[in-house]
Amino acid sequence: MLNKRRTLFYKMKTTRSLKASEVQKKWWIIDATDLVCGRLASIIAVYLKGKHKASYTPHVDCGDNIIVINAEKLHFTGNKLEDKLFYWHTGHPGGIKSRNVEDRLTGKNPEHVLIKAVERMLAKGPLRNQILTHFKVYAGTEHPHAPQSPEVLDVGSMNAKNRKRAS
Repeated sequence: MLNKRRTLFYKMKTTRSLKASEVQKKWWIIDATDLVCGRLASIIAVYLKGKHKASYTPHVDCGDNIIVINAEKLHFTGNKLEDKLFYWHTGHPGGIKSRNVEDRLTGKNPEHVLIKAVERMLAKGPLRNQILTHFKVYAGTEHPHAPQSPEVLDVGSMNAKNRKRAS
């Protein structure tokens, strides 16, 4: 009986772990017009990390490249436009500053709202920094990545809750 168990154990297959040289990356483009920010950020984080692939390896950057256009047209549910605040500190005593999401979206860099949402959904560390280099966000419709011929990722059709409700 003991020998039978041993032979069964040794016949088991092990999980294959990807090497960095074996990774195949695709390019995706997402139009963020009227998409809910948090849901979009979680889907982007999954694709950047590579968890949508069968060959996912946690310690390797095996995710895809993501391009997001129309980032200034993101949608927020509830009262988040007015109530959600972004904080930063100037480095001086009493120098805490804040700005709400609506001011950030209408300001100079509206793409930073989505970048921060995705960044905070990934685990901290050197791998996150490497993964975020494959994430490009643009406020308008123009982007310089046409030669990569990205495929369209329709996040709005994945789930009805990903898109702004028609009112």
